[in-house]
Amino acid sequence: MSRQQISPSILSADFAQLAQEVERVGPEADLLHVDVMDGHFVPNLTIGPPVVASLRTHTDLFLHCHLMVDNPTVLLDDFAEAGADEITVHVEVGDPRPAFERIRERGVGVGLTSNPATPFDAVEPYLGEIDVFLVMSVNPGWGGQAFMPEALDKVRAARRLVDERGLDLRIEIDGGINVETGPQAAQAGVDTLVAGSAIFGADDPAGAARRIREAAWPNGS
Repeated sequence: MSRQQISPSILSADFAQLAQEVERVGPEADLLHVDVMDGHFVPNLTIGPPVVASLRTHTDLFLHCHLMVDNPTVLLDDFAEAGADEITVHVEVGDPRPAFERIRERGVGVGLTSNPATPFDAVEPYLGEIDVFLVMSVNPGWGGQAFMPEALDKVRAARRLVDERGLDLRIEIDGGINVETGPQAAQAGVDTLVAGSAIFGADDPAGAARRIREAAWPNGS
């Protein structure tokens, strides 16, 4: 995939018309971000594998499933079978390596993320073992929150390490991304911008996604 990506988050879509929402944004989406919440790791409760399986029948877009759950290992097989292309787990739930191994066994991309308060040192040992590092720029659990600029320090640290080691790793950011904050994240070294309410809250979701892309990477650079 391109290293300059827009990933609409379906957390902010109209779940009653999810297929139509995805179709509307499809022309400007490089992948779709699927937020999975269990009501324990975060207070909100969202979707599970059956919704991902249904979504898979309506789109060929790359599906990145972000598991905000206490025990991701028990869900990995179900999400892989449902059609996830990439699964991200949180470093806060403990040693992620068993989850990495299980995800790899299913032929699915591996991701790791951390909450804003978690230091970069907690994820640094694993960066050589994953396909994507997801930086949370809000506290996970709800859409529509304000961007936390201090998250960019974690992006910059990851960017330096990735470049120094020549790692084949995408850096992604999620939370409060729009036409103002997207360029800040891109300048800090982000490859993939996740945006929810800024896209699905617009009258023209595809146009909103395009404007974020153009603001973040003028002239495609």
